[in-house]
Amino acid sequence: MATDAPLSPDQLKRVVRRVALGLGRMGSINGNGSGDIFIAFSTANRGVDWGNSGRSTLPAPTMQRLGSGLVDPLFTATVEATEEAIINAMLAAETMTGADYRRAWALPHDQVKAILAKYNRVQRR
Repeated sequence: MATDAPLSPDQLKRVVRRVALGLGRMGSINGNGSGDIFIAFSTANRGVDWGNSGRSTLPAPTMQRLGSGLVDPLFTATVEATEEAIINAMLAAETMTGADYRRAWALPHDQVKAILAKYNRVQRR
């Protein structure tokens, strides 16, 4: 999960946990052995030494971070962005032939959209 919001490492950990909620809302159970790995970073606060480099930068740049009460919209955005990424991947897939001539068919867009709408996963337009 990438953001330009000024978040501390702890805040990034809290936000990236919401990726699992987006997966769950799309049907994943994150079962044993699923291997899901979530990574988060912020492009804000460039030049800040978080104490991991072993180097000291004097004077240390000032780190900016959102107040804890302002992170809730990022939680929502993370869940929704995860859902959208899954839908985009489903609809972008093309029919392909793999090893031993096994064929994986592209999903029919109209049917996917109808199913998502039926279960209130997308807004009807």
